[in-house]
Amino acid sequence: MLKVFLAEDEFVVREGIKNKIDWNQNGYEFCGEAGDGELAYSMIQKLKPDILITDIKMPFMDGLTLSRMVKAEFPNTEIILLTGYEDFEYAKEAIKIGVSSYLSKPISAENLLKEIRLVADKLEEKNRELEIRKKYEEDMKERTELDKQEFFKDLVTGGRDLPYLLKRAKDLSIDITGLSYNIILLKVWSIKHESGEFSNTVVKISDQVSQIVEDMGGAIFDVNLDGKAILIKGDSQQDTEAKVSGCTTQMKKLFSQYPNIKYFGGMGRAVERITDIPNCYKLASRAFAHLYLTTGNDFLVGSEGPVHAKGDDIILSEIDPRHIDRRHVKEFLRRGEESEAEFFLQEFFDGMGQDALRSNMLRQYIAMDVYFCVADFVENDLLLDRGQLGDQIPAADLLADEKKTYDYLLEILKNAITLRKDTSSGSYRDVVKEVMAYIDDNYSDDELSLNKLAAHVNFSPNHLSAVFRQETGQTFIKYLTDYRLDKAKELLLGTSKKSAEISLLVGYKDPHYFSYLFKKTQGMTTTQYRGRSKEEAVE
Repeated sequence: MLKVFLAEDEFVVREGIKNKIDWNQNGYEFCGEAGDGELAYSMIQKLKPDILITDIKMPFMDGLTLSRMVKAEFPNTEIILLTGYEDFEYAKEAIKIGVSSYLSKPISAENLLKEIRLVADKLEEKNRELEIRKKYEEDMKERTELDKQEFFKDLVTGGRDLPYLLKRAKDLSIDITGLSYNIILLKVWSIKHESGEFSNTVVKISDQVSQIVEDMGGAIFDVNLDGKAILIKGDSQQDTEAKVSGCTTQMKKLFSQYPNIKYFGGMGRAVERITDIPNCYKLASRAFAHLYLTTGNDFLVGSEGPVHAKGDDIILSEIDPRHIDRRHVKEFLRRGEESEAEFFLQEFFDGMGQDALRSNMLRQYIAMDVYFCVADFVENDLLLDRGQLGDQIPAADLLADEKKTYDYLLEILKNAITLRKDTSSGSYRDVVKEVMAYIDDNYSDDELSLNKLAAHVNFSPNHLSAVFRQETGQTFIKYLTDYRLDKAKELLLGTSKKSAEISLLVGYKDPHYFSYLFKKTQGMTTTQYRGRSKEEAVE
């Protein structure tokens, strides 16, 4: 029920308007009245009426000033101005303010009610459009998440200038204004679901982590199927580091409540400029690489690592043989990402000591050990031919060069992960096919959503969204929307059904939303589409 407020200094007029209209019977709530503009404004701030009826000439604050102030604070409030003065300047000012109606006094209750109905229709239409836009934005939320991932990639790779990053952040409603920044890379998984299947607990924890980050004023991004990146900002480097510490402390406390949950986080060091965030990300990535080099739950701070010594003296006693462990390589191959390979390899070698790669003997031994470990993974874990890795056993001239050896190992690690993803993609492909078949059978269900389908295939919504995008190259909501609208176009051309009927048949309960969506995506109304197609058929 729309609320109506009356501001009128003449008591007789005010009483007449209030009492001669049966407000409830006509579908309105008469929520308040005032005899002057100043008192009216204070009451309007509290009551928030949908429609304001106000006289122009009032003591303390006139109707035009009141209208201007109300429109500034409550732009959706519709205003009807009453006046006993036939002055064009008043009317012109009223139009400029955005007043809906400008009526001359005296006015009958019947005529005023007619005007209120017109204003109410306008207001309800505006509210309907607002709800439709909100629903569209909610439906496109998955697309926004993808845009956020792309933005984070731009933020940490250093490929975009500052004006672009600031504008893109504003477009995505991400606040990156600060005097200092740091990054936390985080992965949380269930021991019972190591292979990535759906885990209600992980989804629940993910939501709680997001709340912790939000309370800290940070931003959180999905960076792959399992991992998240957290951007923390503060007013100084000390403030940022304090927030990072507070954030990780809260997360550790949260994770400790779930004995079957494992986690690992890598942090950078605070930087003062947005353009320095890539350096912070590199440090966080180096720390995060220890996920594959350790078995414990932890948050580690990244560092530049040991600096290789100059000269030819190799101190073999300083090399730690415990880090020459193919189990670390296997762990990375099973769960790592191509983007993490370089950081993993750096930490793998740095953990052995500064001279591990510089020693010809050790370099050849380690390189061959890593190669056979990767080959074994491809053959026995993936059940593929090791020849798919690319080059076979590295030649002696390649192993004689430190950089060539490093680049070679980096390449075969990435190749193995690509093969792993291609292999696992087969099972994902089956899931996506099942999702598409479900959509085909149930697209007319207006309750069909990503959450509903995720429950159907036993995935988390975020995981299904990422898998669907990985397999099809488009978001789930875009696929569903395109599918439904293609069906709608078939019905528009093949039947004489009205747009409202077609809306229900393709899964949109609200015909107004269907019309909005059709025009938004197709660039024309349903009527124009049907008419244009008929014209093309005649030609």
